[in-house]
Amino acid sequence: MLIDFGQPHEAAGNRELVAHRLKELHSGIGVPETLTVEWRGKPIHIEVIDMPVEVLRYNPGTHRIRAQRAYDPARDQALTRDPWSPESQDYLHFLLKALPADPSRTDKAFEDLSESLREYQQNEPGLITHEGILVNGNTRRAALKELGRTSMRVGVLPESCEWSDIHAVELSLQLRPDTRRDYSYINHLLALEEQVALGKPMPEIARNFHTTTPACDRDLWILAQLRDLISRSATGTASLRLMDFEEAKERFFELYRAYNTESARNRERADLLKEGRLSAIVLEFAKTDVRFIQPDFQERFLDQRLPAELRPARTDAAPAVAIPGLGRTVQAAGASVAAAKALTDSLLQAKAVKAAGAAATPEEQTAAAEVLDRTRDVFNEALEFAGKDFRLRKKRLAAPDRVTDACKDLEQCVTDLVLARGNGSLDEGAFDDALLKLRTIMERVAVEAGKSVPLPGEGLAWLNVAVGKQQ
Repeated sequence: MLIDFGQPHEAAGNRELVAHRLKELHSGIGVPETLTVEWRGKPIHIEVIDMPVEVLRYNPGTHRIRAQRAYDPARDQALTRDPWSPESQDYLHFLLKALPADPSRTDKAFEDLSESLREYQQNEPGLITHEGILVNGNTRRAALKELGRTSMRVGVLPESCEWSDIHAVELSLQLRPDTRRDYSYINHLLALEEQVALGKPMPEIARNFHTTTPACDRDLWILAQLRDLISRSATGTASLRLMDFEEAKERFFELYRAYNTESARNRERADLLKEGRLSAIVLEFAKTDVRFIQPDFQERFLDQRLPAELRPARTDAAPAVAIPGLGRTVQAAGASVAAAKALTDSLLQAKAVKAAGAAATPEEQTAAAEVLDRTRDVFNEALEFAGKDFRLRKKRLAAPDRVTDACKDLEQCVTDLVLARGNGSLDEGAFDDALLKLRTIMERVAVEAGKSVPLPGEGLAWLNVAVGKQQ
């Protein structure tokens, strides 16, 4: 849902200043600088002026830091009440500099931007309304302010600009493939959700986001899972936030693919796989470890190693079912899923307490850290055995092993090139011919992999770019 944040307290003064600068531009000598933007469905050319950095105001609705606003709930509430107060603008300034996954640290991308501005000045203008609201260039304004620069080049949108235009223009600019600093993954998900809520058709959304409809479906599924995890993490005093999952993007991609594949065969086994992988994601295992978790992970590798004190009580498990004539009972369908879900919930709640910091008591912090550390040790041992089993089963699928073997040969090639450079023994013609053959083979691999993998992962996406294959 789009929010109308009103106008800055300095709106009237900014309108006068903008009008004065535009008038000066028209009366000057030479060709004025212009900027092309998408405006209400078609491109328009707008004029660029210099504006004092101090009068420009950060856009409180920017998609760039939407998830990170939850970092400090008190300041977030103040921002909601009055987005134009000095305190609220300072909070936005802080978040624009921050690392999306951990706002307590400065983002390396922000430092790189600051260094670029220090050395090369401002290459591209920002974008503002007549009231001085930054539609594009919020991060650049933060960097210029940190550097002590007094002015910023900005294009000025038409006077009729409304908040619906601000949201639409910002999104269209930030979703360009050549954007210098992409949205964080969570903010990308929230921007996607916003477009769906506006009722736009999924093919149109996919085009605007420079992606595919299946990829949008995947992202919406992941966002739904994240919201569910946040709900399950609530303890009454603490809860996880969307930003706490910023660095789990690739692991959720793999979870989506594996869950959908397994769900087509057996829903209960798919749920077991999902809960096992969610637990491993909460424990911050790498994706190469998480993928070892299959539907039978808990039964075959985890249960026998999990101490009784780390087994959460199951309140929603289905009752045991008696086998007629044998005097024995077995767990009902769903009992295993309930146990796996209870374990995930206990880890989510422990992580929420740990992330709460000073909001939780020292005793709660200690207990949560102990649960996470001990469970991680158990998972680590279980994953070691699951990995061995996984690799044995994967032997019958030769394609990944072939690529691994080719990587080893290429590593040796690097060593041979170094040696050949030292003694001048490289046959440059033969080497060039071999590279052309490699290019041909890679193109064929990309084509066949594209037919086999509906949603490319990071590796296949790289291969497609490397061979120039269109997505």
